[in-house]
Amino acid sequence: MSNIYDESAYRQFAQNLTHALSGPNIKHVKISELRKPSLKTGTCTRFGSTGWRSSVSSRIGPKTVYLGSETVRLPDPTQLHKNIIASAPDELHKVLQLCRTLPMVHIRRMMGDNDEYNPICNLYMSVADHKNNRLAYMWSNTLGEPVKGKPGPEFIMIHIPDEHQLRQQVLVLPEHHINIALGTDYMGEDKKGFLRQAMWYSDKHGLLGLHAGSKMVTVKDAVDGKLKKYGVLLFGLSATGKTTWSCHQLGLDEAAGEGTEVIQDDIVFLRPDGSAFGSEQNFFVKTDVDPELQEAMYWSLTDKTALYENVMIDSDGNPDFLDESLCANGRAVIRKDKLRVKRGRKMVRIDYDGLNLPTLDEFDGLIFAFITRRNTIMSFAQELTLEQAVLAYLWGESSHSFASQPAKAGESVRTVGTDPFIVGSRAHKVNRFCEIIMNLNERYSGKVRFFQYNTGGMGEIIEKEDGKKKMIHKVKRVPIPLMAAIQRGDLRGTNVYEKGRLGTKEIARVDGFDLSEYDPKKYYDESQINTYINEIVQGRRDFTEIISSEGLDPQILKWAEDSYRVSGSADRKIWAVDKSGREEKVERKVETVATAVNGSHESIYRPPRSLGWRVK
Repeated sequence: MSNIYDESAYRQFAQNLTHALSGPNIKHVKISELRKPSLKTGTCTRFGSTGWRSSVSSRIGPKTVYLGSETVRLPDPTQLHKNIIASAPDELHKVLQLCRTLPMVHIRRMMGDNDEYNPICNLYMSVADHKNNRLAYMWSNTLGEPVKGKPGPEFIMIHIPDEHQLRQQVLVLPEHHINIALGTDYMGEDKKGFLRQAMWYSDKHGLLGLHAGSKMVTVKDAVDGKLKKYGVLLFGLSATGKTTWSCHQLGLDEAAGEGTEVIQDDIVFLRPDGSAFGSEQNFFVKTDVDPELQEAMYWSLTDKTALYENVMIDSDGNPDFLDESLCANGRAVIRKDKLRVKRGRKMVRIDYDGLNLPTLDEFDGLIFAFITRRNTIMSFAQELTLEQAVLAYLWGESSHSFASQPAKAGESVRTVGTDPFIVGSRAHKVNRFCEIIMNLNERYSGKVRFFQYNTGGMGEIIEKEDGKKKMIHKVKRVPIPLMAAIQRGDLRGTNVYEKGRLGTKEIARVDGFDLSEYDPKKYYDESQINTYINEIVQGRRDFTEIISSEGLDPQILKWAEDSYRVSGSADRKIWAVDKSGREEKVERKVETVATAVNGSHESIYRPPRSLGWRVK
């Protein structure tokens, strides 16, 4: 497959691009110069905010490829990917021509705000269609003005919506700091293009890019009654609740000094000391917000500064954030300083002063929270050990829905770190995450904790009929007030956890709520429960096999193998890899262990400690 890549063509393109971007057809602008032409093409709402519609309403992930050396290529490209890669040299040549001829605007913005890592982001947007000014304007509002003397590096994004949709694609050249979006007018491609590049670069320079939000929470400790501050990092795929829970006040007692301060909602760069650099000044959020349940987000969305993409706006200028009849991916750029809650007659800001989560030396604890969305038997909350947290990061579990991918509704989806923007080895990310949290746990004993939250529900049953998915029983969703109470209790130290079916501790008691109605036994018999457990474990096995081939640490593989004991699923062949890289078959040492399922027994494999190993 490597013969479809042409690294010399990529280098030549990068060399020629500098000249192509210096022509008279390119207008270098400030954000203030983009405002007027952008607002002309939008719809003004009764709040004074502005909305636009795009012909493409989501990222074109299936048409996104990484071009470069073997260290950055897609691990398992589809045939569509291969076709795009093979034709990339011709497309890159065309991009050079278009950059010399099309009217374009160029704007520079800065990611982050610190003295160590501040990528300078250069967006070149084709404005042959005047409506495309709003793409540059919306994106520019997510980042800040460049500051002289900041360290950089410099990234380039070329966005040409004018390319025909038959040639719609995103070309990523990580080693040359270049991203190119063609044939799409979705602003998310600009946002994620720069963030994807920033995460890859940070991973090479001592940081770890995370698809996670961050916040600071102050709570009254249940044991000593003192106010304590916790940093929280929330991992989650898009549409699982990462922004919701980054911005939620959790029903805390403000009068007693409790509260949440929002830092970031999407991408942070984790440092070895537990601090995390933020990336964005403002947020690009999904707009399906209930004002009673997501107060702070609602007030920011109804502020005049909000910029909407694909939000339903009626003929009288009223936006309806819950009407998804035309598009199920309504989005908005909202100002972080407009995240407010109503307290009496006052509107109180809940944003943290700055973009960065401080080091653990400055507060009482750090919580890593992994958000999943599952609808069958998974507990709404699990307390994890360090080893289980590494596996949660490895598996990055969630589920497809009828709203996103009807053909795959109910099926598992796994994404390392819940991060679909990883460039290069995914195993390297897992290994690095493991290294960081192990060092943090040793350095700050007792101050680092791990949880997994299921923002889906319980009781869903989907069956196949004539090859089509049929909903037999709808999910009983976890109410937002219950999820808020669970997170509140974890921070205060009032929740009770007990050993669960999946080998982790599961939530057993939470103040103010009866969890018995969410017992899986109310929806399934024991045989069905065991079937779901086996399906989860089998999916984890299969996914771990894939990631192990990219260089996963043998210790992490052992933790994964040990975790499979909760299932009666079949064992696998194990191949050892000696230090010279040679593979040799090893005798399978089998021992019988009691499992957590019905007290049954199963045979599991114990790998030899002296060898690295991987599953085949």
